[in-house]
Parts: sequence; C-alpha cells; structure tokens
Amino acid sequence: MPTLSSKASPGIVYVEEISVPFSYPVYFTRGAFSAGNPILAETVGAGGKVLVYLDSGLVAAHPHLPEAIAAYAEAHADAMTLLAAPRVLPGGEGAKDGWAVAQPVLDEIIRHRLDRQSYVVAAGGGAFLDAVGFAASLVHRGVRLVRLPSTTLSQCDGGVGVKTGVNLGEVKNLIGTFAPPFAVINDLDFLRTLPHDVMLDGVAEAFKVAIIKDAAFFGFLSDAAERLAAGEQEAVEETVRRAGVLHLEHIREGRDPFEMGDARPLDFGHWAAHRLEGLSGYAVRHGQAVAIGIALDSVYASLKGLLSREELKRILSAFRRCGLPTWHRLLAERDATGQLAILDGIEQFREHLGGRLSITLPHGIGNKVEVHEMDAALIAEAVNSLRELQ
Repeated sequence: MPTLSSKASPGIVYVEEISVPFSYPVYFTRGAFSAGNPILAETVGAGGKVLVYLDSGLVAAHPHLPEAIAAYAEAHADAMTLLAAPRVLPGGEGAKDGWAVAQPVLDEIIRHRLDRQSYVVAAGGGAFLDAVGFAASLVHRGVRLVRLPSTTLSQCDGGVGVKTGVNLGEVKNLIGTFAPPFAVINDLDFLRTLPHDVMLDGVAEAFKVAIIKDAAFFGFLSDAAERLAAGEQEAVEETVRRAGVLHLEHIREGRDPFEMGDARPLDFGHWAAHRLEGLSGYAVRHGQAVAIGIALDSVYASLKGLLSREELKRILSAFRRCGLPTWHRLLAERDATGQLAILDGIEQFREHLGGRLSITLPHGIGNKVEVHEMDAALIAEAVNSLRELQ
C-alpha cells in the first residue's frame, strides 16, 4: 500500500512506489521469414492480428520479402492473421523526419482497429524501427511491437533497447516514448546485403560500449579491425552479438531503463554526434557521427588525463583500420559569435537529460566516469588536436 510521507506539510502526501518487471526475448537467428523458422509464429501465438511494416532499403536489398512474409503468414495461419499486405515505407534517417513514417503507421493501426493484444511487426534499420515503434506505442498506450532489426547498428544497439522517437528540426529524438518491445528477432542474414558504410555504423556503436565497459571486447575489435574493414561476415556477426549483449546488460544492470536519472553511459560520444548530424542536415550517418563523437571525447579525455596517450592512440588506430571516420570539417565550424557550432550540442544534450549535464567519458579503456561540466576551451583544443592527428 502507499506509504505516508512524514515530510508532508501542510497536508498529507501518500508516496506510491511501483515496480513493474519487463522482459522480452532477443533472438539471433537466420531466415526469420522462412516457413520453417518458428520464432515469429511462436512469438505472436494463437490467432494474433498482425500488421507488418518494411524499410524500403531492406526491400530494395531483398525484393522477395513482402511475398515471403505473406507466404509465412499463410503457412502459420493458426498462429497469426495478416490484416494487410506488408507495407513498405521510407527508411534511413528520413524515416525519423517528424511524422513522415509515424503518421501513416498510426493511421493504419487505427483503421484496422488493432488492440493491445495485437502486433506490429517492423523490419528495418534503427531509424525506421524508432518511427514505427513510436506510432505503435501511442495507440491504446502501446500495441505489441516485434522488431526485426536489419542493420548492424540496430541489431546491436537501438533495436534491442526500449526507446522510440523521431526528430524535429535539428533536434534528434525530440519526441518519443519509452516502450519495451514484445520481442526482438535479429536475422543475421540481413547483414550480408548491407552497404559497407552502413555495416560500419554498428561497428562504431560496438566500439562505444567496448571503450567504456569491456576492455576485452575492445581488444577483439582492435584485433579484428582489418577483418571488419573487409566486411568479413564472421567478424561482423560476432561484433553484433557481443555488442548487443553488452547493451542489454547495461539496460538491465544499470537499473535505469527509462532514464529517470541524469547519466546516459550508452550516449558516450553522442552529444557531439547528434549535433554533427543536425549541422550536416543528417548527411552524416549516425554511425559515422558516433565514431567522430567518440574520437573527439577520447581526445578530450586524454587532455583531462583520463586516457593515456597510448590508449588514445589505440582507439584512433582501431577506428582508422576499420574504416571509421575520426574527423569532419563541421567540428571546426564556428557560428556568428565565433563559438564552435558543435558546442550547441552540449546545451541540447543538457536539455535532453532534464537540466543537469552528465557526460560519459572513458577512464582508461573498459571503464568510464561521469562528468557534469565540459570545458569549452579544452573542447576547442581537442578539436584542433583531432584535426592534427588526421
């Protein structure tokens, strides 16, 4: 029952404490839409009503996908009812351009009268999953969402987490919800058709979590850098699996899945990354921006004495051998007042956190520290140092 607060004055305050456990499976499989793969059918269960949404980029690489899904639903008609043909919508960062994708998904969910026991199945990259998931989370306060991430980045990061969201203007994820998926099905076969630069996006997020949480994983990524640069499938799949597990462990063990506190360790490198995306009009891919943001914060951490020069060298060398960028000219761009334009990202990040700044920096490889202020002059020095290190 609610507890009575002794601090209540001048009236009486009852403090309600709610603990709601969430659990969802994250599968790594192949041929998710092959009739012989039971995972999706078993996830939906008996007679579940389903709408399916497909990222246009995924369909371009796998043109047979809509027909394969229709055949899968027919083969598993006892478990699922496909209410409409799979709908193909734009993918990429444009999917998160306000309501561009979320609105048609929302309209169709309402038109087909899905309820809280119905399912939205979304297959595509992270931005696409964010937009479709955002729409699904709004109807009846949440229709069941089954994600099939199709990129390295979404399979090891955003696709396995609990957030949805879309962008407004230059502000990344300005509107969104916390909505754990009903299930995540990572089809590793999707990774085989990724363009090389898209494949590397997930490698950047893998480095992110390795640098602040797992020195052994960083060692693997560094040792496998040339294999990853060559797109070797075995190295890519191991990277995705290990990074995905680390992300899941953080969500569980960090005890703050809905980000009620002010620390965001999994946003290491992201204050600059998000601003860089906005400054470029989202021409810089998210994974590229994250790699550059990590490089900048690693140089900053080195200048603060948190990383040794040798550790910084290892990080930047591994990025370059993988083919990840560590510099963009927009880092050095200045606004009308003469201030580095990238610095606006700190204020945007502060607002996103709720007012108190908390930036994660590496403290040696495999460890982290939270800082609550960033020295603008030292950031400028880090920008200059990073430019010279190219």
